[in-house]
Amino acid sequence: MAQDQKHPKEKGDRLIVNELLVADPTDYNLAELARLRIRYGNFPGARQLTQDLDLILEQWQLTEAELFEKTRHLHEKGKVYKKSSQEGGQDWS
Repeated sequence: MAQDQKHPKEKGDRLIVNELLVADPTDYNLAELARLRIRYGNFPGARQLTQDLDLILEQWQLTEAELFEKTRHLHEKGKVYKKSSQEGGQDWS
């Protein structure tokens, strides 16, 4: 069995996950959860963080597929991360 790896963004992401654990599923929080699910989905490590992401989905009564469907719609609108609708580029970049 391969040894677990340490993700370079895990420390900062842990702070976000801790906030999401006690937060409501706002558009921004849904986008953050989806972003982190993608980042850690197949990552060989960060097991506690991944378990907490699962717990957040459970708390918000969502499947991963439902989360991704909701956030696809949010990103199509293009206003999850942008401060202004006049900014160009990808919403999640």
